[in-house]
Amino acid sequence: MPYWEGKICVVTGGSAGLGLAIAMALAERGAKVIPRARNVERLESAAQSLRRLGGLVSPMAADVAWQEDVDRLAAKIGDQFGRVDFLCNCAGRSARGGILETTPEDFQQLLDVNFLAVVRTTRALAPLLLASRGHLVNIGSLASKTAACCLGAYPASKFALAAYTQQLRLELSAHGLHVMLVCPGPIARPDGGIRYASEAPDIPAAAQSPGAGTKLPSLDPGRVAHAILAACQRRRPELVIPRKAKVLFTLSQISASWGDWLLRKAMRG
Repeated sequence: MPYWEGKICVVTGGSAGLGLAIAMALAERGAKVIPRARNVERLESAAQSLRRLGGLVSPMAADVAWQEDVDRLAAKIGDQFGRVDFLCNCAGRSARGGILETTPEDFQQLLDVNFLAVVRTTRALAPLLLASRGHLVNIGSLASKTAACCLGAYPASKFALAAYTQQLRLELSAHGLHVMLVCPGPIARPDGGIRYASEAPDIPAAAQSPGAGTKLPSLDPGRVAHAILAACQRRRPELVIPRKAKVLFTLSQISASWGDWLLRKAMRG
């Protein structure tokens, strides 16, 4: 039997972008996919796309910013399926802004969306995941490892996610749960070059672009999704795309000055 066939797979943020691409890759492989998102209309549209691929789809609307919604989602999945083989925490939001212009409220909002929502969902579904000895995938960012200029509260929220994922891996791998952090570069999207123009008009134009001005190509979400599933089958602890970014991460750990120099060089092109 193919690896993913029949597996119960929950994808938060599964109505668009990388989350939808991951859900589609699972549906193509015969998984039973549970995409989760806040917007009911977008969620049903995504579910129709997934059904056309032949997968069994059970869309569930929920807002992971609210504990009540998360608990309701976990109870519904437990009652309907009795297990979870794969949880991908993909819901999240990016940001732009100068660091001194980023308020405590901005930090709180990004931490809630990008980090605390993952904590809520993971804790609620952990018993079902542990019982199946399945996969827990947290979608971070290159900003989980290094903080470029003008990203506002985004790096802090993704650094927190990286630390949380490592703790989960260290504590739960002995119980058979596979935990993986995914750190992709900028994901291609239709509004990639314009989405931050109104949010942070005072930052440099290059910083408003995908990758915050670093010379990285936008990644095809479908290819990233396939890479994630392949890495799950190998039970890898971490996936960094593109791999060359690991050079920057390594230098930053050895020397903060070297890391800053290389990042500034990448942003200047």
